[in-house]
Amino acid sequence: YTRSSDLAADNIEFLLLQTSYGSHHWTPPKGHVDPGENDLTTALRETQEEAGLESSQFQIFEGFKIELKYEVKKQPKTVIYWLAELRDYHTEVQLSNEHQTFRWLKLQEACELSQFQDMQDALNKAHQFLCTTG
Repeated sequence: YTRSSDLAADNIEFLLLQTSYGSHHWTPPKGHVDPGENDLTTALRETQEEAGLESSQFQIFEGFKIELKYEVKKQPKTVIYWLAELRDYHTEVQLSNEHQTFRWLKLQEACELSQFQDMQDALNKAHQFLCTTG
């Protein structure tokens, strides 16, 4: 998710949430698909549950979707991220108990906090997409 009134490269910020469990890693909102949901419906629900952001408060960018595949406790995991922009960049994030804090971060800071190379690559691709199509 991005927050900006101007999509110039130096104004783009990404929303990362710090988990309140495990290694307290930083990640965009994500979660498990519930029965009857498709991937996008899951992303919208998880964003609302984890960050308190309703789908009416942001606009999803057409043409950007990225899929990350990795293992957690020797189990394969697939996470799909979409890119969105807040309609009003003053909108407040309201965390669930799954996260202890959040930050809006420029690309370099977001990559430093994310720790995982695949997430860093995804952030860089999202930034590149916004700089070339925004």
